[in-house]
Amino acid sequence: MELEKVLTQLRHELHHLDLAIQSLERLHQSIRRRGRPPSWLSGGKKMAKRKRGPGGKPHGPGAGKKPE
Repeated sequence: MELEKVLTQLRHELHHLDLAIQSLERLHQSIRRRGRPPSWLSGGKKMAKRKRGPGGKPHGPGAGKKPE
């Protein structure tokens, strides 16, 4: 019975898909929390670091000025 074999295989794949869906739903629920999201999850641009001189003090044009 070829049909029985196909049905058994499809049920097996359905079980694996159900497990994958449950895992993704649990992951989605665990992500909803307070605070800053991880960098890999936020997908935002990385901010450029300011240049620092010796001793950790900023140098270059506009050094020490507060942004407007």
